[in-house]
Formats: sequence, C-alpha cells, structure tokens
Amino acid sequence: MGELAGRVAIVTGASRGIGRAIALRLASAGAAVVAGARADHAEPVAREIGSTGATAVPVTLDVTEPASIAGVVQTALDRLGRIDVLVNNAGIVRDQLLLRMKPEEWDAVIATNLTAAFACCRAVLRPMVKQRSGRIVNIGSVVGRTGNAGQANYAASKAGLEGFTRSLALEVASRGITANVVAPGMIETDMTAALDERARDGLRGRIPMGRLGTADDVAGAVCFLASDEASYITGQVVSVNGGMYL
Repeated sequence: MGELAGRVAIVTGASRGIGRAIALRLASAGAAVVAGARADHAEPVAREIGSTGATAVPVTLDVTEPASIAGVVQTALDRLGRIDVLVNNAGIVRDQLLLRMKPEEWDAVIATNLTAAFACCRAVLRPMVKQRSGRIVNIGSVVGRTGNAGQANYAASKAGLEGFTRSLALEVASRGITANVVAPGMIETDMTAALDERARDGLRGRIPMGRLGTADDVAGAVCFLASDEASYITGQVVSVNGGMYL
C-alpha cells in the first residue's frame, strides 16, 4: 500500500500540466483523488487514474465561485467520507507591463491565484479540524520570490500566497494540520515546449542544474508534503527550481 492509502485529496486545476501530475502522483501513493477543473476537463485524468485501479472523482470546479468550491467539498465528503489533502494548483496568467495593465487583468489573476486559495482552504478547514489532521499544499512560483517584468499581478499573487500560507500554518498547527507552499521554477509546459531552441537555451542558462524542471519534479515535492513523513514541516516554501533562486 502507498504512503497515502486511505487518504482523500482534492486537487484544483487537475486537468493538465502540474495539476495533472500531482493528481497522478497522489493516486499512485494510494490517495483517492477528487480532481477539479473547469467544465468536464478533469474527466481524462480521472479515467487515467481509474485505469490503474485507484479511485478518482472528476468534478467541475470554478475556483472563483464560492458555491462551486462548496459543492466540490461536499462531493468529497459525500462520496469519500473525509478530506485529508488540499492542493491549490489552479492558476492563470495575464502578463502585461504595469503601465499597460488593465484593472481587470490584475483582478482576474489575484482572484484565481490568491483569493481562490483562501476560499478553498477555508472550505476544507472544518472537516480537517474535526478529524484533527490535514495537509494543505499551495502551489506558488519562483516569480513570487524574484519578481518578473510584465508579471506584477502574477508575482503579487504568488508572493501573497506565501504570506497567507505562513499565517494559516500558525493558526491550524495545534489541530494537526500543516500548510506549505511548493514554488516551481521553470517547468516544462505546453508554453515552454512551443519555444524555439534559442529561447529554451536561454532559459536553461539561468538554471544551475542546466535543465527545465518537469511536472513530476513538482508532484514529488507535493506528495512528500502530503505524507506523514512531512508531519513536522509547516509554514515552509519548498523551492523546486534547479537552483535558479536560492
């Protein structure tokens, strides 16, 4: 049996990329996964998990809608009886230089990347407090630590996520609940795959380990923080960036 056998995990933004890898990794460790994404986009990863014999429940989730979040939490409790792990992975970018950034571009990124994490954490805290255990892992970014031109909204949302997580960790530690951040660096995604080789070489040149990370690199860190082995780790930022930012 895996180290997460008997646990139930909710993963937001689970349809592709890092979210998909996290859902698959948690399932391979024995967790039943509630995979959330817009529309029916979580169904393929749920089928993939189900084909291995593990349990997965695909759910439609809009993290900017409190009613949608409440529905997913209730589905997890009704179908699986508990919630042990929450991974806040859903996120968007609306890149623009600040001089040209529209208020709606700022608001959309903060709403999806930061306010939604608050709403999802708040929604799972009651069952976690009741069972006196839980793992919350928020997906940050190296940009939240370094800043990045053209991404003031994104960097602010991810930096805010770190402060939010530290504060939450202090509030719930006595209830057996941990809260941590995993902050990826440059990760192989659909966007980076579309870059030409010169651009990819430029990215690799900024990383001491000489390669872009993979979604599985991030998923491994999340799975560790969700496990009993990380029971004494809380309020921390785990950087998965190949040494890009130390």
